[in-house]
Amino acid sequence: MIQTTEKLGTSAAAIEHIYDVGNEFFELFLGSSMTMSSALWHPFDSLESAQIRQIDYHIAQSRAKGAKRVLDIGCGWGAMLKRLVDEYQVEQAIGLNLSKTQIDWMAMSSHSQIEVRAEDWTQHCPEQLYDAIVAVEILDHCARMELSSSEKVAAYQAFFQRCHDWLKPGGSMSVQVHTYGTMRPEELKQLDPALLDELDAVEPESELPCLDEITTAIAPLFELVTLRNDRSDALRTHQAWYQRLHRHRDEAIKLVGAEVTEQFERNLQYAIFCYASGATNLLRFTLRRIDHPWHWYLEQ
Repeated sequence: MIQTTEKLGTSAAAIEHIYDVGNEFFELFLGSSMTMSSALWHPFDSLESAQIRQIDYHIAQSRAKGAKRVLDIGCGWGAMLKRLVDEYQVEQAIGLNLSKTQIDWMAMSSHSQIEVRAEDWTQHCPEQLYDAIVAVEILDHCARMELSSSEKVAAYQAFFQRCHDWLKPGGSMSVQVHTYGTMRPEELKQLDPALLDELDAVEPESELPCLDEITTAIAPLFELVTLRNDRSDALRTHQAWYQRLHRHRDEAIKLVGAEVTEQFERNLQYAIFCYASGATNLLRFTLRRIDHPWHWYLEQ
């Protein structure tokens, strides 16, 4: 069943703007996986095999194999959901998504064990708890650039509080997020306004978190089990996307026009610079639900 809700972070209109350029356009550079998140690369991987590796990694880290219910927050075109039920014996995979174009794409290959809800995390009310949660590149949609660091922490804590509430005791969560690296938020705001407008044209109302903001937000709710910086994976993924888009440039212009194509090209070029220089990072971390705060044990 499709349910519609309001968005407190990135608005539904902004999500539509980002992803509803058209599935044919995205297919030109994302390839058959239709996965718009940084892949997990081994030396001789293709983009497609690296994306499968990324999906498998999050399934393993969240301990989702054989689970009854798994939640994918921001499920995109559904690659994670399909792999959960087709390859990992998950009984029910639920995805949250506000992009009508992506939801329509998934509807073409409907699966009785997959449910996609046109809602965001702020108003998701599951009927039952989840065994595992995956959140790939969703945190940059939880806060906006104009917020202070303390306001961002509050927004991230609200997100993780919801995830904590939805998970069964002892449940795990696998997260992937682009973060600020050597560049700080205040430095980004000092960039050329024209460049900021270019970035906002492709991904409006988005803001990267800092690592310390994330760790502060999760501290009361989750144990941080693993943390890795895979910046080189983000770099290689964006390079692959740029090369594919450049190779199919004429087709892209026919589909969406020169202006939109050039906006995506510049956005990818900027991302490549940021990951190559260390200005931004790609973090992957695993969380385990804290069922009782430490002082609970002292009171027993």
